[in-house]
Amino acid sequence: MEERVSFVLAVKTGERSFAETCRSYGISRDKGYKWWRRFEQGGLEAMKERSRRPRSCPHQTPEIWKARLLEVKARFHYGPKKLRSILMREYPGTGVPAASTLGKILSKEGLVCRRRIHRKWPRQPLVEHALATAPNQVWAIDFKGWFRTADGARCDPLTVSDLHSRYVLCCRLVRSQSFREVQPVLLEIFRRYGLPEHLRSDNGAPFGSNGAGGLSRLSIWLLRLGIKPEFIEPSHPEQNGIHERMHRNLKAWIETPSADWPSQQQALERWRLEYNNQRPHEALGQRLPSEVYFHSSRALGPSKPLVYPSGHCVRRVEPGGRINWMHKRFFIGKAFAHQPLGLKTIEPKRCQVYFSTRLLGQLYFDPLCRGLVPCKQVDQTKNLSPMCSV
Repeated sequence: MEERVSFVLAVKTGERSFAETCRSYGISRDKGYKWWRRFEQGGLEAMKERSRRPRSCPHQTPEIWKARLLEVKARFHYGPKKLRSILMREYPGTGVPAASTLGKILSKEGLVCRRRIHRKWPRQPLVEHALATAPNQVWAIDFKGWFRTADGARCDPLTVSDLHSRYVLCCRLVRSQSFREVQPVLLEIFRRYGLPEHLRSDNGAPFGSNGAGGLSRLSIWLLRLGIKPEFIEPSHPEQNGIHERMHRNLKAWIETPSADWPSQQQALERWRLEYNNQRPHEALGQRLPSEVYFHSSRALGPSKPLVYPSGHCVRRVEPGGRINWMHKRFFIGKAFAHQPLGLKTIEPKRCQVYFSTRLLGQLYFDPLCRGLVPCKQVDQTKNLSPMCSV
């Protein structure tokens, strides 16, 4: 500002030519004439810096889209990508602005916050699991962390989802994390949606155990129905990341618990319906889970009998969890009570023990051996081959 005022005053005195004055101030004559014209029109006040903002912006977002966006945001607490998908459904063929434009509008209104950037650690090798390339190939089951309602009642939400379509099949409160509470819920789901091929879970009760083969009463029951239970590695929830990401949405929904158990169950069911039928999913191309999922063609039926190959000795587990082999009783596990096991002799005094197609361990005819000896990790993944039928 001081340089501009000094320049126009030097021009006004007329001691030097206009060109010499411009050279002494290190500006071009075009720039000098510009400031001189401004001085003649507005005096020293015109020397102030003016805004460079354009008078018009042809590509500016119309105000109608701002109003529509805020109205949809009041109904759904989603980000700009999902809100754009909803706007495209409600206003088809009207040129909905890009997600980045909607994000800027939400940011100006203070309706979004910058996401915290987490440090990326080296990726750990994952256990080989079945790929969910179609609905009902792989389901996931887990408990969302327990909480209490306003009246002090404990709530343990049991969730089941289809990993391909992201469809939440169940979000049910149970009294405890036990086989007795979980089995009726799964029976209801199987009758309604059919059977999956695989059911993925963590190693905690009632899904897994520390016993033979990591199997529990629930996983044994699933195997008898023709469902293959899958377990993630301990302390690696990222191996079931799709289901855990759904839990994050559920946690935000139940941030304020309901008054009592029935009202909390109703709230969870409302969330499930919204998640399946109203919330677009980026992994599905912003489609709804209900648009991708369909019921399984495998209907629920009675448990199938286990038939082992010829040459295998079949032993039925006693109620106490033991079997008889070579005139000696060995402990297998109470979870296998009344279940038939296949014993494959590999040496005169050593055999492998199978349940269905799963290798549980080995038995040794030795005075010090009183139970099942786990096999190496590489042996745990071997299947019994060939199998007649299961």
